[in-house]
Order: sequence, then C-alpha cells, then structure tokens
Amino acid sequence: MKIIMDESAINRSLNRMAHEIIEQNNGLDKVILLGIETRGATLAFRLARILQDLAKVSVPVASLDVSYWRDDLSSSKQAFRLPISVQDRVVVIVDDVLFNGRTVRAAMDGVVYNGRPKSILLAVLIDRGHRELPIHPDVVGKNIPTSKNETVSVHLKEVDGMESVSLVGSR
Repeated sequence: MKIIMDESAINRSLNRMAHEIIEQNNGLDKVILLGIETRGATLAFRLARILQDLAKVSVPVASLDVSYWRDDLSSSKQAFRLPISVQDRVVVIVDDVLFNGRTVRAAMDGVVYNGRPKSILLAVLIDRGHRELPIHPDVVGKNIPTSKNETVSVHLKEVDGMESVSLVGSR
C-alpha cells in the first residue's frame, strides 16, 4: 500500500477544487452540491463549508444514493426525491474516486429523475482513469494513473476515523 495523499494534501485539493467551482460558475448563485454516498457526500459537505468560508454564500448540499440507478448492480432500493431542488440549478456532483464512470452515470440519472438542472458538473477528489463511459470530470483534486489491478482507497475521518488516499495492488 502506497500513501498518495495525507490529510494536508486532501485539504489543499479540496480548497483548490472550491476555488475552481467558484471560477467556473462566476460565483455560486445557482450552484448546489450533491455528494455520492458515502465518501462523495462527506466531501460535498466539506466543500460546502469551504465555499461558505471563501464566498460567504451558503451553498445547498445533499447526499445522493445512486444504487437505484446503477446498471451494474442489482438493488431492491426505490428511487427517492432529493431534499433540495435541482430545477434550473448548476448541480455539482461530488465523488471521491472516478474510475469507469458507472457511478457518475447513475448519479446523473438520479439528478434528472429529480428535475431538469441548468447544467451538471462533476467534481472528484481522485481521477484514476479507465473510463468505460464518455464521462470527464470538470474539477479534479488529483489525477492518479493506475492499472486496472490497483485500487484507490480514500479514507476520511468522518467515515473511517483516519484521513488518507492510498494505492493498493501492483502494476
């Protein structure tokens, strides 16, 4: 196992990502954050706090369970309505690791199920490549080239009691 990011590197990346979100949207008037459960949601709530500190604007944030919309997993869960409106908003989907793109595709289905956003952006802490779908992040904390045999593990204090990003496996 190789540690790629420690707590300070994760925090620096999140701060940079927050600045990029502000810049790409000329402010935050229409922006909402939807974090893909579990670690993407944790990161979305962190980003909302950082955005509040930077822009002095409270950005609506919620978590999104995408299991209903997954095409590669079977689920007995039902579709649900989000606690915040996506209608005519800039929805920033937040996730920890972008790999093949299937989770993000499911998240987009979940967003559209809940309304018609003005646009959808994707913010990920780690982009490791190997897409199976034509999905590309708009905001990236760190690009980490990997082999398909490797796994990127994100550990966050709120979920795991520790803070790191590690690469597991061999090339």
